[in-house]
Amino acid sequence: MNRRHFLTLAAALLTLITPAISRAEDDKGTITIVLTNHGKLGDTDKATGFFLSEAAHPYKVFTDAGYTVTITSPLGGFAPLDPKSKKLDDPANKAFWEKFGTTKNGRDGIETKPLEADKDVAIFFAGGHGAMWDFPSSKALQKSAELVYKNGGVIGSVCHGPAALIGIKDPATGDPLVKGKNLAVFTDKEEAAVKLTDTVPFLLQTELEKLGATVKTAPNFTENAIRDGRVVTGQNPASATKAAELVVEALSE
Repeated sequence: MNRRHFLTLAAALLTLITPAISRAEDDKGTITIVLTNHGKLGDTDKATGFFLSEAAHPYKVFTDAGYTVTITSPLGGFAPLDPKSKKLDDPANKAFWEKFGTTKNGRDGIETKPLEADKDVAIFFAGGHGAMWDFPSSKALQKSAELVYKNGGVIGSVCHGPAALIGIKDPATGDPLVKGKNLAVFTDKEEAAVKLTDTVPFLLQTELEKLGATVKTAPNFTENAIRDGRVVTGQNPASATKAAELVVEALSE
């Protein structure tokens, strides 16, 4: 092979290889956002579900940072929207709703994939009061989160989303994952402020403190997000963006 043919062949190979390298560099991995399947406030007839901004704002942060995002729920299928959270004057909410929103049997919500985040770099539990009923006892949720954590990934959540942490164990010790961790979650004072103390199945702050967590609180409904290692939590809807940013920060290290 003469030098001219060699250079032509080398250039052709470089053309084929370069896009593959670029795709590999751009592929940061997948983050799963988990929404509740539960749509009713306890024994009342009042509707609940996931809180729109607590999914939409993290979705924007994650996708803007270059991650692929999968929307899931413990059971898969329909995840009902908390109707109080459908505020489409918020650009991130509007974009998310236009991309994923649907209506089923008179309820707004999103069709989700079954939860299977075993190979994901992070899993993020969106809030909404519905999470208080199905997140703590979901075996699929617990399995996926524990595998993500075992593989060096990040577990994030916001508002009532940290209800998921109640059933998650530290794969290394078998202890509750939250034991000894600093967290920010929807507080007992905030639950009282929205007059649902006697409606929810338990008080989230109190329950996590029983498991050995230290809950750091801010004034009601103000931004408060905390990262403790590879566990990230946010206190309320105002904390969703910051919590997602802390997940991205943890993934960059």
